[in-house]
Amino acid sequence: MRELCFTQYFRDAERNQNNTEMEEKIIKTNNIELCTESFGNKDNPAILLIAGATVSMLYWDEEFCQRLADKGFYVIRYDNRDVGKSTYYETGTTPYDIVDLTDDAIAVLDGYKIKNAHFTGMSLGGLISQIASIKYPERVKTLTLMSTGPWGDSDPTIPEMDTRILDFHAKSGTIDWTNEDNVVEYMTEGAALMSGKKAFDKKRCEQYVRDEFNRANNYISMFNHAALQGGEEYWNKLNEIKQPTLIIHGTDDLIWHFKHTNVLLNNIRDSKLITLEETGHELHFEDWNTIIDGIAKHIMNSFKPLQV
Repeated sequence: MRELCFTQYFRDAERNQNNTEMEEKIIKTNNIELCTESFGNKDNPAILLIAGATVSMLYWDEEFCQRLADKGFYVIRYDNRDVGKSTYYETGTTPYDIVDLTDDAIAVLDGYKIKNAHFTGMSLGGLISQIASIKYPERVKTLTLMSTGPWGDSDPTIPEMDTRILDFHAKSGTIDWTNEDNVVEYMTEGAALMSGKKAFDKKRCEQYVRDEFNRANNYISMFNHAALQGGEEYWNKLNEIKQPTLIIHGTDDLIWHFKHTNVLLNNIRDSKLITLEETGHELHFEDWNTIIDGIAKHIMNSFKPLQV
């Protein structure tokens, strides 16, 4: 009976797509502005997409968001501070911490008058999602943690960020960050480095970087994320995460080594893993079906309708 109930619920939600056009909304909270966009019908279960460091909500491709919404969800993506069209600060300053970014995520829900949502976070967004699930357990229905690690101590034997990434970032001081072509070339090189063994779509990446560059209030302020601190009060509390948790991770991730998934699985109760073979630190279009179907199934399995 329960299987039939929630299966019918999500079939109804998939049909309930009368208002599926993307809509932009500016959330004003605590003297800042957060730029957001939504997809799908607002009456459907909400998914909040939280991007990683230095990237705006464009990282969650528009087509990806729409396809997720077509599964019967109300999908929201947004710009963290210092990226995209949200509030930015002087380059080299970070007058906020990771808990402030967590509070921003909740402010987005408040701005949409959403009681709770299914959080999907990638990299830094995964860390924010973990903190949100601990600080605001009533606002987080499920967690999907992508290409991230634990907000807490990890296994010291796990390799740290690949030195090729560090060497690449060391070249950033030689780039003219006001020159669009120079920025596109540099950032595309970095994206290729972070990709796995699957085909890297250079043209698609170049267009994405151009869109980021031309849309941002102050593109270079994204590097303020590098000095992000805070959140000590939520460190090493993964055992307090009670929400159903799905972990999605590529085997070729050079930022967060794949072995971090074992730490998450061992410390978050009843968590499950989807392994993306030969995928790096990326949202690769070849993985979209696996990711979207995985998230939809994860949310559906967590759904608990009224007993009849």
